[in-house]
Amino acid sequence: MQISKLIYIGGKSMTQQGDLSNLALYGGPKTRTKPFIGRSLIGEEEKNAAIALFDQSIASGEAFGYNGPEEEAYCKEFAEFMGGGYADAVSSGTNAVYVALRALDIEPFTEVIVSPITDPGGMMPIPLMNCIPVVADSAPGKYNTSAEEIEKLISPLTSAIVVAHIGGEPCDIDNIVELAKKYNIPVVEDVSQSHGAKYKGKYLGSFGDIAAFSTMFGKHHCTGGQGGIVYTKREDLYWKIRRVADRGKPFGLPEGSTNCVASLNMNLNELAAAIGRQQLKKLPGIVERRRSFVARLTEEFKNLKTIKIPEQLPSAEPSYWWWRLEVNIDNITCDKETYCKALIAEGIPLNPSYRAAMPHKMDWFKNRAVFGTSGYPWAAPEYKGDRNREFPTPNAVDATERQFNLTVFESWTDEDAKDIIEAFKKVEKAFIKK
Repeated sequence: MQISKLIYIGGKSMTQQGDLSNLALYGGPKTRTKPFIGRSLIGEEEKNAAIALFDQSIASGEAFGYNGPEEEAYCKEFAEFMGGGYADAVSSGTNAVYVALRALDIEPFTEVIVSPITDPGGMMPIPLMNCIPVVADSAPGKYNTSAEEIEKLISPLTSAIVVAHIGGEPCDIDNIVELAKKYNIPVVEDVSQSHGAKYKGKYLGSFGDIAAFSTMFGKHHCTGGQGGIVYTKREDLYWKIRRVADRGKPFGLPEGSTNCVASLNMNLNELAAAIGRQQLKKLPGIVERRRSFVARLTEEFKNLKTIKIPEQLPSAEPSYWWWRLEVNIDNITCDKETYCKALIAEGIPLNPSYRAAMPHKMDWFKNRAVFGTSGYPWAAPEYKGDRNREFPTPNAVDATERQFNLTVFESWTDEDAKDIIEAFKKVEKAFIKK
């Protein structure tokens, strides 16, 4: 059956001709008829750890709280996993970024350079501290930013850099840190999407001054529903982290000291930490299985003409929160949106666009909606920068328009891989240019 349909690419119309009747998008049979299984992230180990904590609480007659033995052990074990240093568990990844920035003692009405593609929670702490987010573009063809793009924005007002490793992929963090040292600017690594990923043999989060991790339920390892970790190799920063995370309590200060800084209670709790300890044990295996699954797909995808596999940085060892792929628009007879819809119709889980992960394109940022209708911190007379500055980030926009994110879970099997490969081949056959 030959189907002809009018589609639009970049505002121009073209006639698409081909055998589309076999595609599920147009009424054909689905490649994958049963749902892909979930991650099965929580197991008996987490359940038993939680029960043991409840049993202990019941036997003692005292409720479990925070800053207890489970949290202490979890933080110690996480630091050991990272290769040494110090860790403090907090209540969310967003709070982890906030605590990290507060621990650096950056002054209000200064500028913090941030990545263009990230969770809103990775950027929102900056204006909440009365600082100004300045958005660096992505490296060409990537979601992650680069030292070259960051250097374009460095000014006398720059007080910190927050760089995100997106989707389990390392950015060129060593060059970014070297650049930051040149200008004496501290670096916060946002590793929320990249647990267990390495660059040049080192875990992401161990390059900068401080690292922030999210441990919410969707991440590589979790502490239950929500959670986060702040990590550093510096003891002086560790004590500041502890103080900021718990209302300015005088951790690490002489006996008799009182609360030393105004802050909030952002502690994790014992139950979440008990879950996190079991999850941390599973993390290396989770990362390895995700890498193996992507490697299996890569061998087949290399032969596809309608898909490009974006290059990783040399010496990168991703942990694949998802797998970033690019549609070869020059080799297909449809647009990217239709191509992705066809894959989804075949039963393949993917996100057609990551454009939603660009906080500087959101209403809260454009409308300066942070402190009522004041426009602060941008409107503050103390801020000496450009209050109306815009950040077009063409590289980031281009990447989100050309690329999409294929879901990958460590629980998926060779049968799952075969179905994904078959669906891609089916869609390619229908849409490839003859």
